Amino acid sequence: MNRFQQEVDAAVDALLLQQVILYPTDTVWGLGCDAEAPPAVKQLYKLKGRPEGQPSIVLVADLAMLQRYAAQVPNEMEALLASETRPTTYILPASRAVAPALVGPDGTVGLRVVKDEFCFKVVRRLGHGLVSTSANKAGEPTPAVYEEIDKAILRGADHVVNWRQDDATRVQPSRVVRLGADGKLEIVRE
Repeated sequence: MNRFQQEVDAAVDALLLQQVILYPTDTVWGLGCDAEAPPAVKQLYKLKGRPEGQPSIVLVADLAMLQRYAAQVPNEMEALLASETRPTTYILPASRAVAPALVGPDGTVGLRVVKDEFCFKVVRRLGHGLVSTSANKAGEPTPAVYEEIDKAILRGADHVVNWRQDDATRVQPSRVVRLGADGKLEIVRE
């Protein structure tokens, strides 16, 4: 088995134990856990120092998984996903499948179909959405690369993925799009 697959397997094993992982996402380094495990989400928020009511993004593998976590999906979602040129998070009405702490006060959840190979393999093997929030204490700067991660976050994570830790590529945050009351998509962050 190659190192890449070992890292995927180790991350999934930790997630199945409802642990918090520190991992490289398709944008920045993130903290994550199983999006259907409320105790793990609570542990993640405690480590991050994130107040309740501030939901996190959920990474999904494909349209079917996105539909599992969204109570309403625009008809054109498949075409939108196919035309994406950069990571895009969709804020959609949440279904009951997602942990309650991940649902915003307005009943929505942020979902992103992940294109990054590592994240995709983890999510696909886990079979659930993967929480994705930046690997920093609430209110602190977001670490774009591994070396910028606060030591307290490194110590607090149950599992640290040993993949792309030496990658110094800086990527912009995801684009954010919200489904409006009228059923139309509105850009929140370009």
